[in-house]
Amino acid sequence: MTFSSLGLSEGLLKAVAKLQYQRPYPIQLQAIPAILQGRDLLAVAKSGSGKTAGFALPLLQLAHGAETGQRRKLTALILVPTRELAAQIGEVVRQLGSHLTPRVKTAAVFGGVAVNPQMVDVHGVALLIATPGRLLDLIDKHSVQLSSVAVLVLDEADKLLEQGFRDELERILALLPKKRQNLLFSATFGEEVRRLAAELMRDPLQIVIEEETAVPDPIVQQIYAVDDSRKGPLLRYLIKTNDWRQVLVFTASQRRADIVVKKLLANGIDAAAFHGGMSQGGRTAALAAFKSGGVRVLVATDLAARGIDIKLLPHVVNYELPRSPADFVHRIGRTGRAEAAGVAVTLLCPEEMPHFKTIEKLLGKRLARIDTAGLDLAGH
Repeated sequence: MTFSSLGLSEGLLKAVAKLQYQRPYPIQLQAIPAILQGRDLLAVAKSGSGKTAGFALPLLQLAHGAETGQRRKLTALILVPTRELAAQIGEVVRQLGSHLTPRVKTAAVFGGVAVNPQMVDVHGVALLIATPGRLLDLIDKHSVQLSSVAVLVLDEADKLLEQGFRDELERILALLPKKRQNLLFSATFGEEVRRLAAELMRDPLQIVIEEETAVPDPIVQQIYAVDDSRKGPLLRYLIKTNDWRQVLVFTASQRRADIVVKKLLANGIDAAAFHGGMSQGGRTAALAAFKSGGVRVLVATDLAARGIDIKLLPHVVNYELPRSPADFVHRIGRTGRAEAAGVAVTLLCPEEMPHFKTIEKLLGKRLARIDTAGLDLAGH
């Protein structure tokens, strides 16, 4: 099956070819025709499943066809939980729509940056990607009206609900036309997501892309058994001894991320933090520096596990375990991409052992531990 068989326009097919999309992912095969037919859609799929193009392509086609006269109305609204995801989807949409004539005007808006430039950006927009809080800011400033929205997308709906956006969602839903198409994408299908789907959907097509529990073959996993007090010195020892040049380190909290960065810098290792407590400008600069090689280590909370694509990343370190076992697989999946070799390191202290056994159950195997009790970490 090819993209040309899914009912997409010539301009979109040109963009797909230019981006070297070889063949549709399973979610795209099911979602694209259903969205073009006007069906509601409930899809359960992890990041990396191809879902962004799965909804972006048909939305661009629908928005392109909805143009009336010289003034384009807001046709499609995509709500997302994080600034990074909004920016990333905005870039994907821009690339996929690059061969449409006339162009579909799109914009991505989010908090953490000045609102005034975004008030200009959203003028005459046909497809809008937004975080809930910033969208409401723009509505309050009379820069955006939702009365013409024909399609609503809730991307990563589970995270939207987990991060406390329910009140904002209720306000936004009340402003939307009652008659519209609803598309809901979620990595998990918990009770809150089920309730939201029941409220929004009319006979939705349900798509479930099975959760990937296997770790890709190019990824080598190394599990270091270490006391919590020795995690910092061990991390710095591994980076220096192995001359790791690009390392993504995951912590469980913003505070721990900042502490790890401070200690790395004090030991002569270029590092930057990346988490929700930073300004948007700070996060963008840190990520850009890491991708370009200007920063050797990026220390992040799980915010970086969603909506961030770092190609050919050689090393990932779990400084602390994530709460969800599935997020462990997602974290280490940041490396070993495009069949390139990657190393995923986990620093495992005794208190984390029971939780790690749950992760191993998900993986379907026990991972060998490397004992570090006799390792001399003095000076690190």
